[in-house]
Formats: sequence, C-alpha cells, structure tokens
Amino acid sequence: MKKTILITGSTDGIGKATAEALIDQGHRVLIHGRNQNKLNTVKAELNKRNASTDVESYAADLSDFAAVEQLASAVLNKHQRIDVLINNAGVFKVPNKTADNGIDIRFVVNTIAPYLLTLKLLKCLGTSGRVINLSSAAQAPVNIAALGEANHLSDDQAYAQSKLALTMWSRHLANKLNKQGPVIIAVNPASFLGSNMVKEAYGTQGKDLKIGVDILVRASISDDFASASGLYFDNDKGAFSDPHPDALNAIKNKTVTEKIEEILARQ
Repeated sequence: MKKTILITGSTDGIGKATAEALIDQGHRVLIHGRNQNKLNTVKAELNKRNASTDVESYAADLSDFAAVEQLASAVLNKHQRIDVLINNAGVFKVPNKTADNGIDIRFVVNTIAPYLLTLKLLKCLGTSGRVINLSSAAQAPVNIAALGEANHLSDDQAYAQSKLALTMWSRHLANKLNKQGPVIIAVNPASFLGSNMVKEAYGTQGKDLKIGVDILVRASISDDFASASGLYFDNDKGAFSDPHPDALNAIKNKTVTEKIEEILARQ
C-alpha cells in the first residue's frame, strides 16, 4: 500500500538514499532540507526515478524552532494524513555551536527539533502512523543543564548526549501516548555509515549506506516494527536491543522530556 513519508535532512546522505529506496517502491515521499536550491535539484532527481510518484519538498532550518513549526504547518496544509515521519536530520561538526536562540545547536537539531516536529504532526500521524528517530550507538549520559543552553561540549560529547536524549524522549512519548498515538521507534541505522557527516567527522569513507537505508525502510513499512513503539533497534546487532541504561529509566526519560518542553515553552 502506498504510504506518505516525510524525511527530514533528505537532500544527501542516508536521508536522500532512503527517499530513493522508498520512491522506487512507489511511496509518496516528502523531502526536507535547509537550502531551497539544493532541494529543487534533489526533487528533480527523485521525480525522474518513478513517474507514478510526485516528490514534495519543504525548506526549513531545524535550528530555528519557528521554522520547525512552519514546516509542520506547511505539511499539515497539504496533508490530512502522513504515514511515517523519519527524523533523520542531524549535525555533528558545526562552525557555530550556538543557535540563534542561545542553545547548543547540536541539541537543537538532533534532539529538540525532532520532538517539536513530532508533536506538531501527531494529529496527522494518528494511531497507525510511525515516527522513526535516527539514534546512534554513540550514547552518553545527558547533562540536563547543557541541553538548554550554550556550552563547551566537544563534538563527540554533544552528539552522544543529543542522541541519547532523542532515544529517551522517544521512549517517554511512546509510553505516554501508548495506543493513542503513532508507533515511535529509535533506530541506530549502523555505526560509521558512509554519510557526509561521518566523512567530515572521521575522515573515512564509512560503510555502505545501504545498510542503514534497508533498516530505515523496514522500520517505516514492515510489519516487524508495527508493535515496537518505545523500543530501540540497534542495526549494529541487527535486532531490537537495550539502549544506554539511562533510557531504560522512566524517571530520567521524563526529566529529559520535561526539560525539552521547558525549553520550547520559553521560546
């Protein structure tokens, strides 16, 4: 059955490759990126892959919460329903580590923006939709203070904390919504895939992106993931697995999620 799938950060890397795979299967894909010109180029490329599908594009800077809300509104204006939201967009090395709102941009883009976008799209995801959050094997205990302000965390520290925080709110929101909301799953698509992020961060070509693409497609449409809300899939192991122990602590998950809500409330 043809599904409507929104993928953030889908103008290159694993996001674009996942869009290609889903389009090849006949699904309607909504792509997102920061640069409108790049979006136009990618949209034209993707539309050539399958004449039966029409790719839509949405430009938004996810370091800006107002832009995230505008992205959600633009999607809602066109679609009463989307089947899958893949929160793929993320940053590692950045020239400016502080967003305009004074918060560490790694947490803004990797953790808080996906939460806000998910909340805004809940009504069109319904109870049969899915939210796939790209986590990572790199997970480290979250410094709650650092989550809500500018800080001096290294790239590795900020990335690992932001990905654990993403995994924690995924579990908390899934348990809170239960069967009254979409399936929410955190997925480590595999370590050191050959994305631009990995190439820039570690100077390595990385592993075949298809490894990550395959699991994201499965997580989006396979029945194997239909009842996996709140779980973490580790593609390094090829199975559902326990994330960092902090994400198994309901109180810590609640604390992280409440901090995110506090940050959003003061914007």
